[in-house]
Amino acid sequence: MTELQIEVPAVGSGGYTIRIGTGLLTSLLDRVSAAFAKARPFIVTDENLVDAGHLSRLCGERTIDHFVITPPGEVSKTMQTVTAILESMEAAFLGRDTVVVALGGGTVGDIAGFAAALFKRGVPVVQVPTTLLAQADSAVGGKTGVDSSLSKNAFGAFWHPAAVFIDVHTLETVKDRDYRAGLIESVKHAMIADADYFAYLESHLDAILRREHDVLAEVALKNCRIKGHVVEIDPTEQNMRRILNYGHTIGHAVETASEFELLHGEAIAIGLVGAGLIEVELGFGDAKRLDRVRALLKKIGVPVTLPRSMRPDRLIELIKRDKKAVDRWPRFVLIDDFGQIHKQGQEYALDVDKATIETVLARLYG
Repeated sequence: MTELQIEVPAVGSGGYTIRIGTGLLTSLLDRVSAAFAKARPFIVTDENLVDAGHLSRLCGERTIDHFVITPPGEVSKTMQTVTAILESMEAAFLGRDTVVVALGGGTVGDIAGFAAALFKRGVPVVQVPTTLLAQADSAVGGKTGVDSSLSKNAFGAFWHPAAVFIDVHTLETVKDRDYRAGLIESVKHAMIADADYFAYLESHLDAILRREHDVLAEVALKNCRIKGHVVEIDPTEQNMRRILNYGHTIGHAVETASEFELLHGEAIAIGLVGAGLIEVELGFGDAKRLDRVRALLKKIGVPVTLPRSMRPDRLIELIKRDKKAVDRWPRFVLIDDFGQIHKQGQEYALDVDKATIETVLARLYG
């Protein structure tokens, strides 16, 4: 098992530990009990994890209070689900001595973390990510929240985990489409922070797609180091942490415009290509670099163009509603090269005019 310590100033204890290995689920509740003496665990998961047997693997012979999100996925990422979880915790007579265990992908982690932030004014959450997307990104960093009827991640809180356990064995049960889409946050991390990591993904993609445990553990470690480093410096997204949104401004709009028929990673893949097109349009992007990105994304098996049915005016409207927008328009994170963020002074996000974005959207159609 590999351990990585994340030192986050916003966390009262000074940080938390990420543990990466294979077969961690069976002993995880013992570790939680040891870390949180006399605390009562409450598990939040979804139907996919129940069907895959991971909830049973986690609980063993114990009877643990839990909530199963139904149906799984983004459609349940709402305030109504959070309210149902909170009331379930109340019904179980849980109190401030509760520790929430989030067993699942990014949606489960976001919902469970938000519920933990609200319950009794805040109880600890242990993140147990079971998808590539969650293991790469959402389980680390403390962003929690749910969607509104108008936009993605509209309501939420920074609530850093008390611990993160990454069991790469859980990836064996992830459906192929979800698995491939989950790789895109890894691609994003490589693009913003580590050119060598991008080359590693290119050269090891076949092993990653075969779900070889040693390679998956290495991918998880590289992702957590990148994400953890950024979170340590900027835990509440005041400046540098914005680099983690690379490709997400267009990507989130695409995801919402698809009415979530596109998976998060699929939409972000289109957003990564969109970011590359912005860079080329502004004169500091490299078309050959963008070709490498497209080639990797195509080999992973995710879309790199907009569906013809998706209207550009709808995308512009959603971009205006981006939660980071100021005066109804967001700033964009861009790169000069793999691992090199394009900065203006000390700012990690740039002003890009609407006309440029409209040109880029036109070029994103297949």
